[in-house]
Amino acid sequence: MRTPTILVFAAVALLTLTGAREVAWTVDRDASRIELAVQAFGGSHRGRFSDWGGDIVFDPADPDRTRALIVVRSASLTMSPAAISARATGPAFLDAARHPVIRFDLRSLEPAGGDRYTAHAVVTMKGVARPVSFPVDLRLTGDRAHLTGAFVLNRADFGIGTSGPWNRLVGRQVTVRVALQAHRA
Repeated sequence: MRTPTILVFAAVALLTLTGAREVAWTVDRDASRIELAVQAFGGSHRGRFSDWGGDIVFDPADPDRTRALIVVRSASLTMSPAAISARATGPAFLDAARHPVIRFDLRSLEPAGGDRYTAHAVVTMKGVARPVSFPVDLRLTGDRAHLTGAFVLNRADFGIGTSGPWNRLVGRQVTVRVALQAHRA
């Protein structure tokens, strides 16, 4: 598996801007990331997913028909300290043993002017699917692309940490940030 949310957006946007029918892009995994941030236990906590990948279908003549599926391995979330990682991937939250993947299904990419696009997608976690729309920035330099974007999810919408003491100790709003660096293959 290789690149989630960001890979999809970058490749799609890159194809849109170049006007090419089919263009392959290779993600620089060392320079790309999918991260999250949440308020918990009186402070802000950040995490990063290390195992993800996806497929993209794109028609340069019709960017609205862009499709991508990114799959993130929920057990690959790492937070600091390590005890938080174990709780975040455990039964009360992501429940990685029973729900090993988080799906990001890009349904369309809408040009918003200049280097900006609006991504329309469906995020599925723990068997619950919710729509999300959010802005992304894409910058091209020669054969290289850099894409960034962020969106907010309500963890309760996915049944994450909604029972027991965690519901009061962990913020409901989770910010997901993506950054992708890619080059034309």
